[in-house]
Amino acid sequence: MISTRFETLQDQQGVTTKTNYRIMVVDDNIELLEELENLLKLGGYEVTAISDGTEVFDIALRNKPDLILLDLKMSPKSGFQIADEVRNSLFLKNTPVIAMTGFFTEKQHFLMMKLCGIKTSILKPFKPLNLINKIEFALGNRLEEYEADGT
Repeated sequence: MISTRFETLQDQQGVTTKTNYRIMVVDDNIELLEELENLLKLGGYEVTAISDGTEVFDIALRNKPDLILLDLKMSPKSGFQIADEVRNSLFLKNTPVIAMTGFFTEKQHFLMMKLCGIKTSILKPFKPLNLINKIEFALGNRLEEYEADGT
């Protein structure tokens, strides 16, 4: 049922996903991490899910993701630190990073995100279709970003 609903939303909104894009999802909330992994796999993406921020950089170098979906509030290494490592890496610097956050919402936080190389952000909680749209936009498969008002 979830798959059918997701496909219907894709058709209605004109979202098209190319299979085999590699997405790395980083979040220390295991339940959310599993939900995102399942959602993205339904969307045709290859997914690497990581709950420990200290492992992200090494795994990213090995897997070379097309995009990193990154929670900002983690410890011991924050999403800001991870994004900065990606931005400063010769091999990963062109990998788009989308920040997921429910805490860092003030203007100075968005400036800090940009300084760390984060392409865009999405506020938690978010709708699955909005996340897919942001991913497709960051990958260059959409010409514009939008937020769907449906659930």
